[in-house]
Amino acid sequence: MKVLYAGSEAVPFAATGGLGDVLGSLPAAVKASYPDSDIRVVIPLYGTMSPSLRSELRLIYETRVRLSWREQYCGIFDCVKNDVTYYLIDNEYYFKRQSLYGSYDDGERFAFFGRAILDLMSCLDFFPDVLHCNDWQTAAAVLYLRTMYSGSERYRAVRTVFTIHNIEYQGVFGTEILGDVFGLSPNVRGVVEYDGDINLTKGAIVCADAVTTVSPKYAQEICAEFYSHGLYHVLRLYHDKLSGIINGIDTDLYDPDTDPVIAKNYNWRAYSGKRDCKAALQGELGLPVAADVPMMAMITRLVKHKGLDLVRRVIEEYLYDNVQFVLLGTGDSEYEDYFAYLARKYPDKVKTLLQFNKDLSRRIYAGADMFLMPSQSEPCGLSQMIASRYGTVPIVRETGGLYDTIKPYNEYTNEGNGFTFTNYNAHDMLYTMRYATSIYRDKKRWVSLMRRAMRCDFSWARSAAEYMALYEKITQY
Repeated sequence: MKVLYAGSEAVPFAATGGLGDVLGSLPAAVKASYPDSDIRVVIPLYGTMSPSLRSELRLIYETRVRLSWREQYCGIFDCVKNDVTYYLIDNEYYFKRQSLYGSYDDGERFAFFGRAILDLMSCLDFFPDVLHCNDWQTAAAVLYLRTMYSGSERYRAVRTVFTIHNIEYQGVFGTEILGDVFGLSPNVRGVVEYDGDINLTKGAIVCADAVTTVSPKYAQEICAEFYSHGLYHVLRLYHDKLSGIINGIDTDLYDPDTDPVIAKNYNWRAYSGKRDCKAALQGELGLPVAADVPMMAMITRLVKHKGLDLVRRVIEEYLYDNVQFVLLGTGDSEYEDYFAYLARKYPDKVKTLLQFNKDLSRRIYAGADMFLMPSQSEPCGLSQMIASRYGTVPIVRETGGLYDTIKPYNEYTNEGNGFTFTNYNAHDMLYTMRYATSIYRDKKRWVSLMRRAMRCDFSWARSAAEYMALYEKITQY
């Protein structure tokens, strides 16, 4: 099986969020699970890349890419990581910038990238069995493949998967650039037009052989008006080719048994080191060192859809109890200001850390007892899986990937790997937090729950198998 993954970012070359993690991990997991497969990735070559990484790249091809009436330089660099070949598309006019997205000409930049992806195939004589595109920045490649490049038998044989990582971002542009920028015929307008604009995600949904999201629950949710950001009509129409495959986490990086930045290593069999990690964290943060005081943590962007309005409404009620609360993250000023105030008001119970700190985040995962994720929407979510890996029991709202990965604790059957609530309601959340705290005080039950959470398989190998099954399915016709 030959697979070419296309995305706008990938760890370690460039990343702003979960998409970069996926393209840095999934291809390697597929290659590891299926050694005979030929797995490659293509992303833009951004000006933000570190000089050390840039020095590892090798220029292998130079060509010109046509974009409507424009003809632009395109350099193709390569680099091998974890037995996966990464191609980086070079054009300094489009990509040598200080940020990956948010430019006035994003439509043109990623239209160029879409054509470069397809031209790369002929330049390098690499025509994959499957082109797996991710989010709107690569949607143009799916469109071009099924329209402009459909006259070639080799291109027609390429099957396509389009993954929606977050339906909120769709690649919407005015129709006036359909021909001038994208170089598409007026005959294609019906494929990409939606609600009076060009919608690249809509076009990719129509043209792709399979459409996926990053969790089964999210695949269901985006077919409903509330979650779809306007695209539910299209998604319902093409529901037969829509599915959800949950993301994984890097289980080598997030491993409490080997993690070098935590106070003491531990695992699900020998878990006493977690108590040492908690004491060390309490000391580091200036909280009272108390082994039996439950510590709840959040590591999140401080934005409303992460459920922070719920937390703000009831957190002080929760703090009436003998508990501790730690929050790490940055975001909207209203939440930064509130949680900073909360830490000043309750200095022996609350620590607010308005920063991005990867090492500290792992010490929090290792030291906390419970992890709160009350998201309004969450396509997949990684934090609940990382927390589970470290034996920090998640408390989540049943949405998206949170629903798929965290099953509610049942004290009668001793099943489940966390605590959940359904309604987007502050006091439903508070009830669940207090219920979790009550179970925490029953050490026998808590240890059983904690160990079960740590044993959950959230590896990329599981996801890789599901993707490979999908690739084999769509290449059979």
